[in-house]
Amino acid sequence: MIAELESFILSTIQTVYDAWGWFGVAALLIFENATGITPSEIILGFAGWMLISEHQLPVSMIFVGGFYAAIGSVLGASIPYWAARLGGRPLVDKLANWIHIDAAKISHAEIQFGRWGARLVLVGRIIPGIRTLVSIPAGLARMDFLKFVTATFIGAYLWCTLLIGLGYLLGHEWPLISYYVNQGFPFILFAGLLAVGVYLLLTRRVLALAWTKIRRND
Repeated sequence: MIAELESFILSTIQTVYDAWGWFGVAALLIFENATGITPSEIILGFAGWMLISEHQLPVSMIFVGGFYAAIGSVLGASIPYWAARLGGRPLVDKLANWIHIDAAKISHAEIQFGRWGARLVLVGRIIPGIRTLVSIPAGLARMDFLKFVTATFIGAYLWCTLLIGLGYLLGHEWPLISYYVNQGFPFILFAGLLAVGVYLLLTRRVLALAWTKIRRND
């Protein structure tokens, strides 16, 4: 089943890239940043392999690809930003329920945004799990859109260029990487579930402390 899923993902991405090139990468990242459904690590890693390494293009194309990917990221991130800014928390809660995002994660992102402001938008673009959420508190706080776009582009460009570069360097080793991933899948699954459990526990504690502090201030 894992092998079939891997084959389907590879063939789908290859089809998109063959037809659209870097515009396909940008389109996938618009969807990823707007919904958080498709993992950018796969999109960008395979882009470095399929669009640069496989075509024996110069290393400088990594930075060009990062630009296309960052543009797609900005466009995608602008969708939840404006949804949150125009629709407020009621619309955000409806959309979060639709794409299965835990409302507690949004509340946590709001707390962090209140603490870090624009810096969270910049740094958050390179933190998995935060990347696709940070646009929402920025919109709810009505952050200046130009500042939002600038911070998003810089953070996304760094993240995208890094992953494209890794794909360029390691993509040709995919059969070997795939073999070890399949062999160690039970351990990877256990580690992933453990990491999620620890993250949820820490998040719950942070939210509880924040709520206690708010109650005391009242």
